[in-house]
Amino acid sequence: MLNVRIGTRGSKLALAQTNTVLGLLANAGVPAESQIITTSGDAVLDRGLHQIGGQGVFVRELDNAILRGEIDAAVHSMKDIPAERPDGLITAAILPRDPPFDFFVFNRPVEEIYSVGTSSTRRRAQLLRYYQCMPQVRVEPLRGNVDTRLAKLNDGLYDAIVLAEAGLVRLGYHVNGVRLPVDQFVPSPNQGTVAVVCRDTPELREVFAPLNDAQTAFDTGVERLVMEQVGGGCFTPQGIFCRDGHLIAEVLSLDGSRSDRIVEKVTSFEEATEIGIQFREIASELIEEARTVLGLKS
Repeated sequence: MLNVRIGTRGSKLALAQTNTVLGLLANAGVPAESQIITTSGDAVLDRGLHQIGGQGVFVRELDNAILRGEIDAAVHSMKDIPAERPDGLITAAILPRDPPFDFFVFNRPVEEIYSVGTSSTRRRAQLLRYYQCMPQVRVEPLRGNVDTRLAKLNDGLYDAIVLAEAGLVRLGYHVNGVRLPVDQFVPSPNQGTVAVVCRDTPELREVFAPLNDAQTAFDTGVERLVMEQVGGGCFTPQGIFCRDGHLIAEVLSLDGSRSDRIVEKVTSFEEATEIGIQFREIASELIEEARTVLGLKS
């Protein structure tokens, strides 16, 4: 039987996600092993993601290792997977979704919070919108893995930070904070979801097919199709979230002062594509504004 080689980043969260997949394969009687691959996104922590290539920077090295035959598959936080994918790879399984929400972590009274850390243009814009009547609150850049971010909070470098709740759940961390409401803090597309990418062969498709969750695959597929049509990637502040076919999507200005939003019921991927095309027209001014401000080509 094929011994499946699964690549992963070396962070504690990435290893936890990969171990979940290894456990599911073991339960199915499929032998598998993990292999750690360091990505440039893990090595460069002094610049924002939009300055080093976006979320896809965490995925490229693993994609290349699969294509070179060094590994058979890789486990990713699905929101890190870029819209454009190399030929020869397939997303073979999408695991049941963990909590997709943002989580506001703090160690002091709420009225004493004056600095909030985040690495995301979306979270920054949403936080600036939320705190628009409280200009004394600063939203400051924060990079690093979950442990690094929590350590910076505990060291007093920030009064609060925003993390994906799913990461805390997967690591078994219990921290002081609150879940942010989805209507005000629409999550990133595919947040809270683990995906398995592999070489596109019948044998590997068969190995990973039992791990796929149909409802999560539909909801995240809707989010991804809308995201692909809207464009902007992680450079444009945008939240896209679908649960049981109920879609909410928004694009914000970088400073959070303006936004465009849609709420729809989606029953097919074809509908999702059409909605994405329509929403891009609605939000085109904000999308182009963000690209111009960040110095990106249209």
